[in-house]
Amino acid sequence: MLRLGPQLLCTLAEKALAEIIAMDPAAITKLHRLAGRQLAFQLAEFDWRLVLTATRQTILLNLHAEPVDCSIQADLVSLQQLRDPNQLTHLIKQEAVQIEGDIQVAQQFSSFFQQLQPDWEAKAASYLGDGLTHKLQRLLQQLIALIGAKSRELQQMSRELVQDELQLTPSNYELEQFSAEVSQLHARLEQLQYQLKQWQE
Repeated sequence: MLRLGPQLLCTLAEKALAEIIAMDPAAITKLHRLAGRQLAFQLAEFDWRLVLTATRQTILLNLHAEPVDCSIQADLVSLQQLRDPNQLTHLIKQEAVQIEGDIQVAQQFSSFFQQLQPDWEAKAASYLGDGLTHKLQRLLQQLIALIGAKSRELQQMSRELVQDELQLTPSNYELEQFSAEVSQLHARLEQLQYQLKQWQE
């Protein structure tokens, strides 16, 4: 028998997902192509199985062990890595992910969620009004830009610290100098080999 906690979370998540889908006018057309398909997730960290069922209007969330079109078993870390399609083969070979059924169903669900574009501004405007929503959107964009700039600065400082202070990685000049020295050494080696061959003859 399923515990009340996961069922309640499923119900809340399903309602939130329905709201998000309703905010994207193009979502319904995409759902029509996905309708009737089921995708299940069995995570190593939990003892229950989450099933996504696509309808023509929304995506339902359930907890059951019935047969589905595609079933994925993995841990949370491996599941996050699945966002990169290039990692799939590697994860399967490492047995970090097990997939049963039609993998195209999993790809269709993944494509649907990646292409989902809810119109948050229109939803917020219905509560806050257009003027305040526009100001909040500009503030949010400035905040995102600021966070991005600070993140880039932090990455640059980290690189400089590693290169200059800790001297763990070489600079571009050091790499070029090392490459030139290797080329000179290779040329000298070829010259010595030629001289040795002449001496042997």
